[in-house]
Amino acid sequence: MKIVVAGSIAYDYIMSFPGRFSDHFLPDKLDRISVSFLVDALVKRRGGVAANIAYNLALLGENPLLLGAVGDDFEAYRRELEGAGVDTSGVKAFSGEYTSSCFISTDCVENQIVSFYLGAMRFAGRLSLEAYATEGADIVIVSPNAPGAMIAYTRECRQLRIPFIFDPSQQTVSLSGGDLREGVQGAKMLILNEYELEMFKKKTGLTDDDLMEAAEVVAVTLGEKGSTIRTRNGGVDIPPARPGRVADPTGVGDAYRAGLLKGVVHGLSWEAAGRMGSLAAAYALETEGPQEQSYDLPGFVDRFSSVFGEHEEIHKLVEG
Repeated sequence: MKIVVAGSIAYDYIMSFPGRFSDHFLPDKLDRISVSFLVDALVKRRGGVAANIAYNLALLGENPLLLGAVGDDFEAYRRELEGAGVDTSGVKAFSGEYTSSCFISTDCVENQIVSFYLGAMRFAGRLSLEAYATEGADIVIVSPNAPGAMIAYTRECRQLRIPFIFDPSQQTVSLSGGDLREGVQGAKMLILNEYELEMFKKKTGLTDDDLMEAAEVVAVTLGEKGSTIRTRNGGVDIPPARPGRVADPTGVGDAYRAGLLKGVVHGLSWEAAGRMGSLAAAYALETEGPQEQSYDLPGFVDRFSSVFGEHEEIHKLVEG
């Protein structure tokens, strides 16, 4: 299966705040916020939603093609991705630019405050899916990116008749209601977390029923409560996979998307594909950083069986 992952590629600067952010906001002064948080840890990691999804897909035995814009500082990152099994031929470096940077602060109860510097990503609209469509792309996931590029890619997918997943997640804030309505039209799947879903509906004016007409499937992640997958024929509640430890929530949603997508492209039931997403998310939660976990598909399948019980269709992934 040729999976194209289009979206952000970035360096993450991950900081830990030992208190609670909420203790430092004054409810009657939210229109004039001026706060400073003294963090007690700072780590630089490889990240970006599309790169995280692609990395997790590679761990699951796929060879995804990553499509995105980066700067001069990307070459070491490229080698790491290629070593993991990601096809980076769709990644274009723009001279004189920095790769996008994400600054993530997490408090003691896993609330996050995130700032994102676009850098080279602002040129993502210059890239096109057309060249990769001729190479037999089976599905495209359009993940957070420069807003104009995201909508352009969904248009290309419709024009080229390539199934696509619309994953606006963090960019739900930046995209207009009109862009969000256009982006979801004809999607094989819309995927968001529960907060983003409510924001999506508020900005677009679309109801749950409207969304089910626009996209074949709506997947909603619910944090520690798992996820729900709604289809036009009903819905399924997906339980979480309990992690062995909680290390870092950064990139957990991206790992979920990779696990779910792995199941989807191989024709698994929604129950099985959703549980693959849950387990991939647990692996990510157990490690510091969104691309530090390491496992292979046989090991993943063994753990899946121990967590969720035997699923014959899961073992077929290993048997080929």
